[in-house]
Amino acid sequence: MTTVDILAIAAHRDDVELSCAGALIKARSFGRTTAVIDLTAGELGTRGSAETRAVEAEKAAEVMGLAARENLGLPDAGIVNTPETRARLAVLIRRFRPAIVIAPALGGRHPDHHVSAQLIRDACFVAGLAKVEPGTPAHRPRKIIHAVTHREDFSKPTFVVDITDEFERKLDAIRCYSSQFEGVTQAGEVYPNGDPLLEVVRHHAAHYGTMIRCRYGEAFFTTETMRADDIGALEVPTF
Repeated sequence: MTTVDILAIAAHRDDVELSCAGALIKARSFGRTTAVIDLTAGELGTRGSAETRAVEAEKAAEVMGLAARENLGLPDAGIVNTPETRARLAVLIRRFRPAIVIAPALGGRHPDHHVSAQLIRDACFVAGLAKVEPGTPAHRPRKIIHAVTHREDFSKPTFVVDITDEFERKLDAIRCYSSQFEGVTQAGEVYPNGDPLLEVVRHHAAHYGTMIRCRYGEAFFTTETMRADDIGALEVPTF
């Protein structure tokens, strides 16, 4: 399996596209390798089927320039954080050996979303324990960041990534899921305002962009304080 710099892990196929596709695409422009793990096949989704979503996910992976995309096969709407699921996910994390892991927001509307956030944090820790699943070499990612786009009500973002140049490709990745999003006004953590879904995504990206004085942004949260060495080089003007 290909090792990568950045690994995004989410509950369902299409969650990554909605929450952090722009950042993944931008990372590729910096020469970073990226991959995605979808924890479930999305078999209980109201629209489409698991088989259809698998095809759509592969198309989206091409748009995002992923090095790989894997599915852990946990039950949709039934993800649990147990020693077994932590170990299963830890094995995949070890195979990709990422420095950075992107996880969902720690709070979320769908039960799978907030359970996944803590499962991913715990699995990253367990992946560094050599005696857990000793058949694969231990590896603990350096940093976990949570994609909080659409979830600002739970926590103020720690930082925002400028995805102005990547935003239209992010929309292209979302469009790959026609079975899920065609003609809808709401999906996942994206709450409706009456506009088509892609326009709501655009509104949110513009909102986060204003936080860092750019057109479009994606928001992220870290539990640890971020470091700045040169305060004279801090970006985003106060006035």
